[in-house]
Amino acid sequence: MTPRILLTTTSFQDTPGPHHAALAATGWEIVTARGPLSEADTLALVGEIDGYLCGDDAITKQVVEKASPRLKVLSKYGIGVDKIDVAACTAKGIPLLFTPGVNHTTVAEHCFLLMLALEKNLLFHTDSTRTGGWKRATGHELMGQTIGIVGMGRIGREVAIRARAFGMPVVGYDLHWDDAFAAAHGIKRAAGLVDLFGLADIVSLHTNLTPETRDLVRAETIRQMKPGVLIVNCARGEIVNSADMAEALQSGRVRGYGTDVLDVEPPPAGHPLTNLPTCLVTPHVGSRTHESVQRQAMAAVTNLLNCMRGEKPLAQINPEVPVKKVV
Repeated sequence: MTPRILLTTTSFQDTPGPHHAALAATGWEIVTARGPLSEADTLALVGEIDGYLCGDDAITKQVVEKASPRLKVLSKYGIGVDKIDVAACTAKGIPLLFTPGVNHTTVAEHCFLLMLALEKNLLFHTDSTRTGGWKRATGHELMGQTIGIVGMGRIGREVAIRARAFGMPVVGYDLHWDDAFAAAHGIKRAAGLVDLFGLADIVSLHTNLTPETRDLVRAETIRQMKPGVLIVNCARGEIVNSADMAEALQSGRVRGYGTDVLDVEPPPAGHPLTNLPTCLVTPHVGSRTHESVQRQAMAAVTNLLNCMRGEKPLAQINPEVPVKKVV
């Protein structure tokens, strides 16, 4: 029987590159959908799928149960698995694969896009000239501003390197601290989040979404930050409480919020953050460059193919689940 593969990540589908040829060369049946999918949409598609190449779909315990026993491989295009019930995959013996180390450069660049756009009033100025005007507002330099980086993993470290190039003092916080990297790049280690929030002119979020980091930025913690702080989020939308952030922006307590992620994607009409002049929202495209998509997609396809063939994948979230040959 020809294996059936469900492919839902849109950047994989929309970006040309060798990943398309690699998947097509298998001769397997490829079923496509436009993610990210809700639980209901995902439930409607699984059940007769052997392999699943997903983006940020809601893969709950119910989805895993319906997909079993036929689903043999779940290959995540990306690194975040907060939308996936990892325990359910493990319990059902489904290897959960992911693609670390492929998008840190692109996401770090996107952080600076958001910072610079906010500090230089980019949209205000381009909207003015586009409508025949010549309105000007005075912005701010990045140089000399202290950036506080929450999460010093691959992306956080790339942001730190670029911040130093802009002449920004860097303070970081992470439970797993790389002393050698910090020393090489002149990064101060914060004693904790309260310490970091009190030092930073700009806070950049690069931590995973966990029960501890959900609503990490909320009214209480915003009060621990400098008045007029700038906040950038290229991690997960749920790390920031949207209602509290909107209130802080409207009061001026937070001078600007640049985010590539929201708590609900795509956002419903009337979302509190999508129509504020000091809030810039991009539609979760921080890793969507031709270079990054091709690296990420090839890693996801390689993971899928290796696992379907009983070979070791590049990276696995639940390595305790054995890889079994399917084809």
